[in-house]
Amino acid sequence: MAKRLQKIGFMLNKFRRDIVKKSPPFTMSTDLFSHKLGEFYFLFEDDPKRLNRLISGFDEKGIPVNRAYIDVESPRSHYYPISIGQYALARFNRFIHSGDPAVSEHFLRIADWFIEQAERDETGVFWLTDIPKPEYRVTKPWKSAFTQSRALSVLLRAWQLTSHEKYLALIPGILDLFFVDIRDGGVVADLYEGLPFYEEYVAAKPTRVLDGHNFSLLGLFDAYRALPEDLFHADKIRAKDAFDAGIQTLIKRLPDYDMGYWIRFNLCDLDHYPRTDPCSVGYYRLILSQLQLLENLSGRRELKTYREQFLRYDRMDYMIRMYGDKVKTLKKLGRI
Repeated sequence: MAKRLQKIGFMLNKFRRDIVKKSPPFTMSTDLFSHKLGEFYFLFEDDPKRLNRLISGFDEKGIPVNRAYIDVESPRSHYYPISIGQYALARFNRFIHSGDPAVSEHFLRIADWFIEQAERDETGVFWLTDIPKPEYRVTKPWKSAFTQSRALSVLLRAWQLTSHEKYLALIPGILDLFFVDIRDGGVVADLYEGLPFYEEYVAAKPTRVLDGHNFSLLGLFDAYRALPEDLFHADKIRAKDAFDAGIQTLIKRLPDYDMGYWIRFNLCDLDHYPRTDPCSVGYYRLILSQLQLLENLSGRRELKTYREQFLRYDRMDYMIRMYGDKVKTLKKLGRI
């Protein structure tokens, strides 16, 4: 009972923060196309309390450590590669504006963590997240396209900052995973159906978390921008091909996320998962920002059409209706 009350309190507090905060979660950069990678597309702040509330501290090298989410039965501190990459990019943003060498050294220590922790198999180079995701019945360490994307964005900036080739060496293997279906040990759902969806959470069946797919596209675009043409021509083309395919998937799939008054968080095929899981207000506003950014990067005006449609849902009566549906979903999943 105490654990259930704790979960309910956690979710209610999260809902409250969502509704109170009116602005988009991140400011967007205007530096989108130059070969020299500057600040990241979203201007992450390096204050952990503002960046990611799950960051609980740092190890002796300054690598962020996360606490487990509320519904993990055996909570423990762990390295969460997506969060580590986000914090690295926040530090890089700080360095761009401050020029402080101590900040760049911290950023490079995190980039080196990605080199040291990289794993390899026949699918390519990847990082495993060793914390369960109970809602998706994931109990073993898992791969993630989102992690692959973060690694691309961090390592490419580390290479441009230092000219050290060790940061480029992993790039081809990282890209490999974007061409391998989850049924074959990769990070792409629906690849065989011609709709490559880049999975934030690789489970037994597709989960199709919308914001995770969108974030995964940004590392691919970084690779297309930054890889040197003379040495990495084929990989540069692969990165652009994967980005374009992901954009096409997004355009084709967005109608499936439209609830008529809100946006779905995912399109999950797992048998136990509820058919409709609306995203929270915070994720709703993040997705609107992502669609605006991806329209700018891709030039696809269809994304503007969907964004303008979804923007009409930002109303208090729709939020109340959404949270009614969200509570039903969380109950079915045992999350409250």
